[in-house]
Amino acid sequence: MVRNIGEKNSILSQFVSEIRDINIQQDSMRFRRNLERIGEIFAYEISKELEYKNTDVETPLGICNMDLPVQNIVLSTILRAGLPFHQGFLNYFDKAENAFVSAYRKYHKDGTFEINMNYLSSPSLEGKILILTDTMLATGASFKVVYQALVENEEPVHTHIAIAIASQEGLKAIEKFIPNDKITIWVAAIDSELTAKSYIVPGLGDAGDLAYGEKEY
Repeated sequence: MVRNIGEKNSILSQFVSEIRDINIQQDSMRFRRNLERIGEIFAYEISKELEYKNTDVETPLGICNMDLPVQNIVLSTILRAGLPFHQGFLNYFDKAENAFVSAYRKYHKDGTFEINMNYLSSPSLEGKILILTDTMLATGASFKVVYQALVENEEPVHTHIAIAIASQEGLKAIEKFIPNDKITIWVAAIDSELTAKSYIVPGLGDAGDLAYGEKEY
């Protein structure tokens, strides 16, 4: 199931437009903050899908009945571009555990590439809600490798995959390799085109470089 939270007009549109804007995105601090704010909006929307329990909360003047979330959450992101987006989720799910994965494209001389994963740090996922985030989804190859590594030994109750900007091809790829009853995919925008090197068009460029500076190696 794909839920496009950018379909309805909201302040989210401004934040997404600014991370795309070639002039505004040159301010790396604003770029990171906009990704963080987008993550906060996603977290709010996903929170509506969690399980809640009626709980008595004591105030200075009495007792108030409140419905509070009860499920344990693990937030996971792909380094490095996903970090500011991840922080937005952590601002709201401040009691969540965290998992981090390093995965990158290794290009061959013929222009093809494979996904290399060289770092994984994760708490137990058993019986928990996994929220897997990244700024962009192009082919879906990185998400396939990362998801399979995360759930190799323990299955979460459900996985929410959150993407700021996704390609149609990438969304189809995820839906193909993960059963629909195990995931919900959340996006803020869907772009229709990929270049020959599998970059999203119109996209926004290299999110990692825009957030933290151009890499040399």
